[in-house]
Amino acid sequence: MIKIFRTIRQNIIKEPFTQLNSKKLSRYLVYAIGEIFLVVIGILIALQINNWNQRRIDDQNEHIYLSGLMEEFHLSKIKLEELRAVNMRNYNGAIQIMEYIQNTKEKPTEASFSKILFQTFSDDIAFNPNNSLLNEMINSGNLKKLTNPNLRKQLTNWISTLEDVSKQETELAHQRVKVLDMFRTNTTSLNVIFNQAGLYDQLGLSVPASDMSNLNLLNSEAFENNILMFMFTSYATENAHFKPLMKELEAIIELLNQELDR
Repeated sequence: MIKIFRTIRQNIIKEPFTQLNSKKLSRYLVYAIGEIFLVVIGILIALQINNWNQRRIDDQNEHIYLSGLMEEFHLSKIKLEELRAVNMRNYNGAIQIMEYIQNTKEKPTEASFSKILFQTFSDDIAFNPNNSLLNEMINSGNLKKLTNPNLRKQLTNWISTLEDVSKQETELAHQRVKVLDMFRTNTTSLNVIFNQAGLYDQLGLSVPASDMSNLNLLNSEAFENNILMFMFTSYATENAHFKPLMKELEAIIELLNQELDR
């Protein structure tokens, strides 16, 4: 079409200027304007096609990010569920030890006391979520490629929430160490705990001989105070930090599901 307009316009302009009457001049201007119009239309169509292609590429990239984030947050949810179970086991163990302390008439056996000590204080609490993709998106500025502003806000808040949870876990670890430090003296024995808890059998090691007892800790006010602090910190970790964290995690997964389904 542009070639036709150009050919007609060139034929008109080849005529001597003296022969160009007003009618032919008008025709020249019309064809010239028509040629310009078609060029502009062609440019606009090309730009629109380019925009469509770019949107298609952006949508594909966003879907890849959303799918990757969904996988990460599902794995993080599994980790958090397992960690909460360990923390509650430790909390319940601390309660059991407090019951031993408060029951002055009937003391536990050395074996049962050792087993509850080992169960309660053998595992540290530290949430390690899968955030590789999210951190890469934040550091590279690709987080803004997610079109849902609420999702972007939730993901940003997630990082700050993890920092707060980490501080609580550090405090819980501190209280755990204070209890464990009471077994670094000459009046207590880790050997007895490991033996009674069956750890030596699991490791295939011979059991060292020892006639020491740790039951005297049940009469120690310092031990009781440390157990109470550990118990309350475990409780706060679950109710003031892990529960809200799980709700936030599930809210993010729900938003990711909505974006992937649209």
